[in-house]
Amino acid sequence: MAKESSFDIVSRVDWQEVKNAVDQAKRELTNRYDFKGSASEITLGAEDIQLSSDDEFKLGQLRDIVESKLIKRSIDLRHVDYGNVTPGSKMTVHQTLSFKKGISQELGKTISKAIRDSKLKVSSQIQGDELRVSGKDKDDLQKVIALVKGLDLPVPVDFVNYR
Repeated sequence: MAKESSFDIVSRVDWQEVKNAVDQAKRELTNRYDFKGSASEITLGAEDIQLSSDDEFKLGQLRDIVESKLIKRSIDLRHVDYGNVTPGSKMTVHQTLSFKKGISQELGKTISKAIRDSKLKVSSQIQGDELRVSGKDKDDLQKVIALVKGLDLPVPVDFVNYR
């Protein structure tokens, strides 16, 4: 009897890389001439990034700096959820960039349906904010990974705990 193999499909952010990207963005902010004397700042929260600047144009530039540093640190921008631009004190504007984590129930059902429609001999189960795929043949599991990578998903996914 063959042993059953499995892996998990997850969506998570590497927070150390986010921290490094914010540190690099702060360094670039202090060196940029167009931000000299402005009230622009980047703050890393527990699970988000807060941006504040003098006006919406500079806020957009600040967002571009952060996005470019996130991309350089291999963080997919599909993780980022952009909050509304809100006015603050002293004629400033603020925006919060939060990060999506986990696979929602609807997305899990969509991925699970795509796996079932592929007619591969594997089973998938939604376990909280991740999806477990198991099967007897490791080649089928590899095909499922290729199938899921080919789907156009709203969040980036990783494949972990391959056993």
